[in-house]
This record gives sequence, structure tokens and C-alpha cells, in this order.
Amino acid sequence: MKTNKEHLVRKWLADELTEAELETFKKMDDYAMHSKIIEGAQYFKAPDVSKEANMEELYSSKGNNENTTSRKSFDYKMLFKIAATITIVLGVSYFFFLNNDQTFSTLASEKHSLALPDNSEVVLNAKSEIVFNKNEWKDKREVHLKGEAFFKVKKGSAFDVVTEKGKITVLGTQFSVKNRANFFEVICYEGLVNVKHAKDSRNLPAGSTLRIVDGITTFETVDFNRPQWLNNVSSFKSVPFYQVIKEFERQYDVTVNAENIDTKRFFTGGFVHNNMQDGLKSITLPLDLNYTIDTNKNITLRKKEE
Repeated sequence: MKTNKEHLVRKWLADELTEAELETFKKMDDYAMHSKIIEGAQYFKAPDVSKEANMEELYSSKGNNENTTSRKSFDYKMLFKIAATITIVLGVSYFFFLNNDQTFSTLASEKHSLALPDNSEVVLNAKSEIVFNKNEWKDKREVHLKGEAFFKVKKGSAFDVVTEKGKITVLGTQFSVKNRANFFEVICYEGLVNVKHAKDSRNLPAGSTLRIVDGITTFETVDFNRPQWLNNVSSFKSVPFYQVIKEFERQYDVTVNAENIDTKRFFTGGFVHNNMQDGLKSITLPLDLNYTIDTNKNITLRKKEE
């Protein structure tokens, strides 16, 4: 069977199959594979190599053949090499010409503003990342977010913000999304947004907040029209203190040691982003904590001695 298959392949390559043999050949399991490989391989032939020379590369046996019309073995390895070459070239072409993903990210203590292809506005908070496809934007307004960002979306087709914890869909509005470890928050400042989380889907009107912390969902109202962090202030309302510490680390690029205090207790308040000493006082005084800072910007929090 193997010898007959190789015989048919050789005759097919040489265009010497009879009608009956061609029908038998088309019924072979790997006929489609052979067709695609040879069809693609023609684009990689050098212009000064003859058809006969290429045929020899495909199915000649090792060593010198005095009579090229009597070929003893078919070289499948050559076909696999051609297939691999086609795959690599097509992959590289897709990466450079079709996959036009745009990525923007921020470092600790950094914010970044950018305009999307439709002139919708985005501001990234510290240690955040956004990805979108410029070529597909007219048909699909979609961004992928890690971290925290504020969006001011131009009216038009549906605009989606995709995170690992949920998806936010709007038509044209202003809202912010915070997607951190054990923390997911969406605040709508204008218009209406739809938030999909797990199997739940909710509409969030202007002036309201959906927050999920450690698996617990809460809804609150807001009395401001844009995120406070745009004004270099992080604000919190009934948030576990460890989340406040994490945000402080992101804004000041420091490490905070809080091993000896209860970081799960709730905190309401905030801190500024432009003065670390003032910021530390804002988050430690309400909880009766002291702090020390070493030369490597490591901060240690401790309970005040009674």
C-alpha cells in the first residue's frame, strides 16, 4: 500500500496520472495535505531553478541518479520542510501585517493619557496596561485592560472594555475601571454602562459604583464627575486596608511591610501622589499606626505603643 501511494504521488507531481489513478489518488487520506503543500511551495521557488530540479528535490533518492525517470523513493522530509517554511513565513507575515495590536502601559508612580483611533480618550493609572487592535477598530471598538483606567468614549457603536474579571459595554460615556488582584470596580460618571461579571449582567447608571472585593459585591453612589486619581489623589470608601497599601506601593514605587497589623480592616480616606510623607500620614494616623522608612524605600508599619 505504501509503495502504491508513493507511486501515485510521484505520478501526480509529474502530471502523469490516468483518470482512474487520479480518482484513486483523490480518495487518499492525505490528498488535501499534498495539494496545499505544493500549492504554497510554488511561491517559494527561486526563479532560476527549473521544474525538473525542484521535482528532484522533492522525490529523488539519495545519491546520484543516472536516470531521473526511475525514482525509487519519495522524500517526505522535503515536503515537511516546505510545509514548515510556509507555516513560518505565513506566521511572520500575520504578525507584521495583519496583527496590528497596540499596547500602552505605565510604570509605578506613572500615569499616561492616549487617544484611541476614534479619538475616545483613555488615562492609565500606575502599573496598568491597555491593548487594542487598530486595524479592526472601525468594526470592533474593543480594548483589553489590566490595572486601572478612565475612559471618555465617543458616541458610536458598542465600546467594550475586556478584563479578566468582567466586561464593560457602553455606547458613549465616561467611566473608570479598576481591575486588580481581588479587586474589580466600575464607576459610571456619565451615561450608562453594562457590566458583565461571571454569569451576572447589570446596567450601571451615572453616579454609581459596582465594586467586587474578595468576592463580595457592593453598590455605592459617587458625588464627583471623574476619578480622584486624575487629580493625584487615591480615595477609598470601606476598602480592606491591604488594598490601600497595594495602591500606595504602585503610586510611590515602594515596598510596605505590614506583617504585624490587621490589613483586612476597612479603611475610608485617601492619600496624595506627590508627597510620600503626607500620603503616609493620611493612611496611618486614622488607624493609629506608626511608620519607618529605610534608605531603600522600604516602609514598615507598626501599631502605636500604648
